[in-house]
Amino acid sequence: MLLLLVALICLAVVAPLAAVGQAPATSARPEIPFEGRAPAPDFPDSLEWLNTARPLSLPGLRGKIVLLDFWTYCCINCMHVIPDLKKLEAKYARELVVIGVHSAKFENEKQTANIREAIQRYEIEHPVVNDRDFLVWKSYGARSWPTLVLINPNGKIIGGHSGEGIYDLFDQVIGATVRHFDAKGELDRRPINFQLEKDKAPRSVLSYPGKIAADEATKRLFFTDSNHNRVIVAAFDGQILECIGEGSAGLKDGSFETARFFRPQGICFDPVNERIFIADTENHAIRTIDLKSKTVSTLAGNGRQARRHGQEGKGVELNSPWDLLLLGETLYIAMAGPHQLWTLDTKTLEARVYAGTGRENIVDGPLKEAALAQPSGITWDGVKLYFADSEVSAVRSADLDPAGKVETLLGQGLFDFGDVDGKYPEARLQHCLGVAFHGGLLYVADTYNHKIKKLNSKTKEVVTFIGTGRRGKSDGATTQAELNEPAGLCAVGDKLFIADSNNHLIRVCDLKAGTVSTLAWKGLEKLSKNLAPAASVREVQLDGRKLASSARSLEFRVSLPKGTKLNPGAQSTLKVVSDNPEVLRFPAPETPFTKETALIELSAKTGHTKVRLHLTLYYCDTTNAGLCYFDEVRLVVPLEVSGQAEDKLAVSYELGQNHWKTP
Repeated sequence: MLLLLVALICLAVVAPLAAVGQAPATSARPEIPFEGRAPAPDFPDSLEWLNTARPLSLPGLRGKIVLLDFWTYCCINCMHVIPDLKKLEAKYARELVVIGVHSAKFENEKQTANIREAIQRYEIEHPVVNDRDFLVWKSYGARSWPTLVLINPNGKIIGGHSGEGIYDLFDQVIGATVRHFDAKGELDRRPINFQLEKDKAPRSVLSYPGKIAADEATKRLFFTDSNHNRVIVAAFDGQILECIGEGSAGLKDGSFETARFFRPQGICFDPVNERIFIADTENHAIRTIDLKSKTVSTLAGNGRQARRHGQEGKGVELNSPWDLLLLGETLYIAMAGPHQLWTLDTKTLEARVYAGTGRENIVDGPLKEAALAQPSGITWDGVKLYFADSEVSAVRSADLDPAGKVETLLGQGLFDFGDVDGKYPEARLQHCLGVAFHGGLLYVADTYNHKIKKLNSKTKEVVTFIGTGRRGKSDGATTQAELNEPAGLCAVGDKLFIADSNNHLIRVCDLKAGTVSTLAWKGLEKLSKNLAPAASVREVQLDGRKLASSARSLEFRVSLPKGTKLNPGAQSTLKVVSDNPEVLRFPAPETPFTKETALIELSAKTGHTKVRLHLTLYYCDTTNAGLCYFDEVRLVVPLEVSGQAEDKLAVSYELGQNHWKTP
């Protein structure tokens, strides 16, 4: 504890820490303690590691500057640090190693499999250690999330900082540290290649869907395909109607094909004007999609996170909008970053705080005096608003009358959570992210319990409706079906639609029958069109082959992971071309790929060429057709055609359970 307090003092005199953007109290800047004040405690041997092939140790990283990031994946402030870490990693790629120390707040976050999902969802590319028992946390005296500790190339602590908005401070100190140890010849700039979790997993056609809305009149669904940076419009039967967004992360208005989003979450549909509103979360923006003109535009936010509280009006910066509700011309926003509810007038574009002081807590009272904690879902019952207050595992209400108040239906405090059905105050949720009102009841996405629960707003009684409490993707009766961190839900007619985020699925509950199924997609080609731009298609060079000039066929074989099959609802294709058609010619260069083996005709003459096989592959889970994967690869085979050689060209491609390989 004392080590970190000393270290915090050391960094505090280098740059202002108490209030981001505030001027230093003095111009005096004492020397940075580059040599450190105390040895940094090493990692215990028993911990599990992710994004690396083997456990790391501080002695093994001598010569590198090490930055420890103590985080927990539910925390909005920890999410805000990640972009700054990415910038530091890019700038100091050869000198700096960032290590995420995941010290979980919630029980669900202690599981390594769930941390793996968070790493992929946030696109983290540095090693992460699962500090589930707070062993590393305690050894460094950390007190809050996020906390960052800087270690010099000789394994001693330079200093630390708690809170977000860390880039400028650490850029300054790391840059000075590089210069100091470079002059002494004590930096090791050799690259370290880590084995990333993203490279082990197949690419699903959906990636962490966030929120979902529906229109019963036109039988359409609208949902955010968050990690693919796009918005999907589909029919209730799974037919893909629109795929909105170019696919790359960014803030760009324009056509459906060229517009860019950055991990959007919240969504709501305006049937009167045939438009969709989007909480473009990591762009800190509110966007609108005009379904008639097929264009995307920005209503509020500019891509930068608001750092100052209290700024309202037109053109102000926002802070992690997470969910939306449209009532008349007013958008109600669950603004997770500042722990508040906001409004946006869709005509004047004036943005205002609606509820919450900005202090993270659970305190009821008048709208502007209440304390909220990372609101992440919002709905209404025709009379008042209801919101999922995720960090206090609560469902709360807010009056529509500006003179009204915030009240708690369920939830007790920042560290009061669990999986307990019953009445307030004994009942418990665990980091709920979504709410939907339907048929007199509130449906709650009890995210970290992998459940959907029903809450009676009048009696404040909650009961489990869907889920067993185990993470999974099984369909069936509501009491037997399994989910994996559901994030959003909406209800129309006799159907409840669920964005089952970690399963990359949209689930459908028949409210009358009491059954859960997975929505199977039709028109998957539309979903894959912006997943792999041509420039990023993986190209694999195979060993050279010899082929007889009398050969008449190429046999291509693909081996799929166990438990998967070619998707009958999408057309896989194989395109085969020769660099030298005078040596090798294919009468039918593109072949539909419907079985795991394809035989392609060819004609050959003596000479040299390269054969290029471009495979576009759709495959799905054998037990759940809604869980679909996509792969695209270009195989290059150098070829010598001669009189005496193999009379058939055979090429194979194998996808492992968590990886791909070619023989």
